Amino acid sequence: MYIYEKAPAKINLMLDVLHKRQDGFHEVEMVMTMVDLADRLTLSDPGSSRISLSSQSGYIPLDDKNLAVKAARLLRQRFGINRGVHMHLEKRIPVAAGLAGGSSDAAAALRGLNRLWELGLSMAELEELGAELGSDVPFCVRGGTALATGRGEKLERLPNPPRCWVVLAKPPINVSTADVYGNLKAAQIENHPSASGMKDALERGSFGDVCGGLGNVLEDVTLKLYPGVGRLKKVMENLGADGVLMSGSGPTVFGLAAKEEKAKRICNGLRGFCEEVYAVRTLG
Repeated sequence: MYIYEKAPAKINLMLDVLHKRQDGFHEVEMVMTMVDLADRLTLSDPGSSRISLSSQSGYIPLDDKNLAVKAARLLRQRFGINRGVHMHLEKRIPVAAGLAGGSSDAAAALRGLNRLWELGLSMAELEELGAELGSDVPFCVRGGTALATGRGEKLERLPNPPRCWVVLAKPPINVSTADVYGNLKAAQIENHPSASGMKDALERGSFGDVCGGLGNVLEDVTLKLYPGVGRLKKVMENLGADGVLMSGSGPTVFGLAAKEEKAKRICNGLRGFCEEVYAVRTLG
């Protein structure tokens, strides 16, 4: 028996940090949505109690450091499961890119194991478990579009953005989310993007207002640590994207385009500047 799960990438339409909490995490407001660039996870019963992971990618851990493996161990421990699982991960989302690839893989593992092990857990229960694995995992469990608050685990479902093209460009660097947040001085942030403004734009289905409301307070930190991300953003703006933003803590920059022709033109313009470029659609 094989179980197949898709693990889409996410982008942040807006990301704001309000303050640092007493538990060490940051209080955030984020509007996130899924795009059609996805890893694929295949789960099967190995006939033993062993949990294992394989992948064609040489850039991810295959042991307990991998969030998908952690998800399997969490479920087995929480519910007293004796069965094992073999997971094969076809990796398509760039690693350490600000696209929640690892979190989406963990969410796919939770959904897939819920089916394979016949646990009968609801999406809400899977989201709660996901919050123990990482701040982005609850959102990735259900997908769609949502306003995330707290440390990212409190979700308010929102309408999906108007269907459009998303050009993703990842420069050849890996960014540490911990380093970015460690260099962030939340109390000194002057310009905060508006979560309510982005929420209104989505509820009205206004592509122009979605583009106008893009914002990410982590950009200033990442761009100082990695100036190449800023140059990439400028190139994408000059190529005519309708809206441009760094996703998450970076380094991936995305550009929104209402029409396929413009998305293709932006991709072609980026080819000599950045090797990892993808033109995908928003998921709705």
